[in-house]
Amino acid sequence: MRKFLVVLDDSRECLNAMRFAAMRASHTGGGVQILSIIPPDEFQHWIGVGEIMREEARERIHAHFEVFAKWMRDKQGVDPELVIREGEAVPEILGQLREDPEIGVLVLGAGSDNKGPGPLVSQLSRSAGDLPVPITIVPGELSKERLEAVT
Repeated sequence: MRKFLVVLDDSRECLNAMRFAAMRASHTGGGVQILSIIPPDEFQHWIGVGEIMREEARERIHAHFEVFAKWMRDKQGVDPELVIREGEAVPEILGQLREDPEIGVLVLGAGSDNKGPGPLVSQLSRSAGDLPVPITIVPGELSKERLEAVT
């Protein structure tokens, strides 16, 4: 089964990327894999404190994931899987793409403010020619209705 890999983070544009991935998966009989990355700098403390912070980060990710997963199951009939990795975002995304041959498309949300599309879109689009899968970049300001029309 072809999977759409989408990155879960705290950005506004993440919502449209999630919607797009779920709708495309629903319409094409594919799946959705949601990747959340815990940055390494979150745990630069004493070992005990770092472990507690790591566990709290995982709990936050699971809670955030469940919101999207419920919508995907209820509205799109897609049961997403969650993958949590620790490290720098771009290398971890590339690692996930290499390690899971069922991933067929990377879906990223683009920011719409004056700061540009966001660091992931900027960094990954620069190396798009070397990626093992195509990238779909979903505009952060695209309406739900337009998303439905294009998926």
